[in-house]
Amino acid sequence: MNINPFDILKNAQKLQEQMGAFQEKMGAIAATGSAGGGMVEVDMNGRMELLSIRIAKEAVNPDDVEMLQDLITAAFTNGMEKIKEALNRELGAFAASGIQGMPPGFPGAL
Repeated sequence: MNINPFDILKNAQKLQEQMGAFQEKMGAIAATGSAGGGMVEVDMNGRMELLSIRIAKEAVNPDDVEMLQDLITAAFTNGMEKIKEALNRELGAFAASGIQGMPPGFPGAL
């Protein structure tokens, strides 16, 4: 079997473009994590960046700061789980599309 190195380079460039598009898409993925029945909510994106936090007045008790810390941690964890699920769906779709034109035996080759 003849493998043309220029074809591999061309396909590598295509894969790099696809990965760049996927990274842009990650920034558009959004999720809201919540805890305490919605007393604490966090907004995150697919890059795992925390965008905002909302805390209900009822959650702010100066005598129980630990509870508020736990609620923030739980909301963040909930948001991360939602982002991971969304990314897994997106990655699954990306991997399912395969890398066309790569020689047989290359991971993802169709």
